[in-house]
Amino acid sequence: MLSVIPTPARFWRDCLLAAALVGALAWFSLAFSQAPGELAVVWFGNGILGGWLLSRPTSLWPFYAGAGLLAEVAARLLSEQSLLQAGAIALANLTEVLIIATAIRSRVPDIGDPKRWVSLGGIATTATLVACAVSGVLASLVNLVLNQGDFGAGFLAWYAAHVVGMVIFGTTTLVVHREGRNLFVAPGRGWSFLLSMLVIAVVSIAVFRSSYPVLFMVFPPLLFGAFRYRFPGVAVGIVLVAIIGSVATAMGMGPILLVRDLGAAGHVALLQLYIACACLMTIPVALAMAERKRLNARVRESELGYRMLAEYSHDVIVRMRATGERLYVSPSARDILGWTPAEMLGSRWSLVHRDDRALQQQVMEDVLASGEPRTAVYRLQHKDGHYVWIEAVTRPIPSIDGEGMDIIYTGRDISRRVAAEQALEASRLELERMARVDALTGLPNRRQLDERLGLALMRLRRHGTAVAVMYLDVDHFKRINDTWGHAAGDEVLRSFAARLMGCVRAIDLVARLGGDEFVVVIEDASLPAAAETIARKLIGEMHHSIDIGIATLMATSSIGIAYANAPTDASTLLATADAALYAAKQAGRNTYRMQPVAGPRPGEERANR
Repeated sequence: MLSVIPTPARFWRDCLLAAALVGALAWFSLAFSQAPGELAVVWFGNGILGGWLLSRPTSLWPFYAGAGLLAEVAARLLSEQSLLQAGAIALANLTEVLIIATAIRSRVPDIGDPKRWVSLGGIATTATLVACAVSGVLASLVNLVLNQGDFGAGFLAWYAAHVVGMVIFGTTTLVVHREGRNLFVAPGRGWSFLLSMLVIAVVSIAVFRSSYPVLFMVFPPLLFGAFRYRFPGVAVGIVLVAIIGSVATAMGMGPILLVRDLGAAGHVALLQLYIACACLMTIPVALAMAERKRLNARVRESELGYRMLAEYSHDVIVRMRATGERLYVSPSARDILGWTPAEMLGSRWSLVHRDDRALQQQVMEDVLASGEPRTAVYRLQHKDGHYVWIEAVTRPIPSIDGEGMDIIYTGRDISRRVAAEQALEASRLELERMARVDALTGLPNRRQLDERLGLALMRLRRHGTAVAVMYLDVDHFKRINDTWGHAAGDEVLRSFAARLMGCVRAIDLVARLGGDEFVVVIEDASLPAAAETIARKLIGEMHHSIDIGIATLMATSSIGIAYANAPTDASTLLATADAALYAAKQAGRNTYRMQPVAGPRPGEERANR
């Protein structure tokens, strides 16, 4: 409870009100006292002043304490006590109040915080028991010195009256300050609260006017007030019982007097015990109901928070049984999947893409078995028929019926991300293809040639499979470019590549090195006859004209063939084929020449291995 510093005018009115209440209740307690001196059944004033201090800033305490002290001294003087006795007893009471208020304020600065009420109860109880003992010792010494009273009997009567009074009226004062007008007009109270308190008052009057042992009849309406209205019901109800019981006992009425051998002091002690029992019975009920209210409020806040997260989240939140039956689906399902939550309830495995159903079932089984969350990506069918990529985090939670585990998953639409990843993968594959393929002719490039030729030479070394390389170019290609332009030259190269591909076998590799240079790698046990067959076939194909769009022209090819039946290396094989090509050009072009690779010199074969 935050203390607010009042305005000067309001502050002085507040001080006068506190002083008036403390003085009036002090006079009332003394007027109906049956014990010697000031020892009353219940001492009201200290509880009022203590509750008042705890509801005000600490800096203003000296003013309220001084006002309360003066008011109590005045009340005691009206009760025909001497100034010395009135001042000494009033100081003992003020000491009690300050000990309790200081202890509570230092440990629980905000007494209005429901989360601190349990600790507040323990601190307040301990402080009350200690402070009342201190003030009881001081007051009993004063009574012993000035009135020649019994120290022990006086201490016990004081201690009981002040503990009960502090518990009742301290709690009542705090409740009144905290609730204000809501004590009577808050929802659920109003006339019903007044009627309940009236019932307690009527039952208490009837009980304490009776000469039968029916004190227990007060407890049911008190418990109802505690259960229904919590601390306000306890505070007002116990105050009514205490006032009615004190007045009736002081006037010689009520079931307390049925115990005749106790005397006046014994009757006071018995009434105090009765009021203390009423407190012990009702205050725990009020605490429990207040804690229940606090917990219910926390549950409502938590539920509201989770519901807001679920209903306003862009992700789909689904709770389902281990069997796949959906128990809850968040409203965001309509935005992502087109289905209303009601349409998705129940078991709808058909929504999951048939290729992903096994994955989702496996994820659910793993989550239930391990108790650990899992993340998976799969496709769910949109209401209009297409599939949406969902990334879902699945985790186990206790089942609604308390038996076994349910599953909750949070899924988000990652269709755009998947599309971007697929496009990126397609681009990567295309880049990789372009890095291995000649863009103009679509044939493998030098990179693929090196890989395939390396593998062929490795097979030659291990298994003795003969390898041939054909080196080809287009005769007088520069003249074609210069005469007809580069577009015509490109068309000639594409046509030449297509005819070359038609002359080789599916297992042979045709690659373009660049310009008009092409290479064919052949692996065959029948070499060099197979290479010669391909060369003759290509030369024959090149006798047909090539359509370049604006004209037709003729182009021939020169071919150099190198073959090896024994282990060799790529550079030697290619150099031999290049030399054979040069020989074909020297022979007049439009022909081929073949040259075997020279065998390795002594020691080279072992080195190549």
